[in-house]
Amino acid sequence: MSESPPFGVRYLAPSQVAELLSISVDEVLDLVHEGRLRGARLGSPAKWRIEEESLRGYIDDQVEEARQMHLWQQSQAASFPEVWNPGGSTRPE
Repeated sequence: MSESPPFGVRYLAPSQVAELLSISVDEVLDLVHEGRLRGARLGSPAKWRIEEESLRGYIDDQVEEARQMHLWQQSQAASFPEVWNPGGSTRPE
């Protein structure tokens, strides 16, 4: 059985987060500074650590944003006049 961290919060090193997201460590720290990921400087000497739950939330947000963008692109493709009236005029007579 694995031992859970104190207070139920698990932290990841920026390098672990970078690997999971396929981005650089600097980009991970930028996300922390922008407030898109929750992190803190912990230990002695202090090193950045990212809350695992924050990473899950960030990934969920990115998935939802991609889903919405896909739906928007589908709606834009469906709004072309040739879809409404194939072969016909788009101007009223």
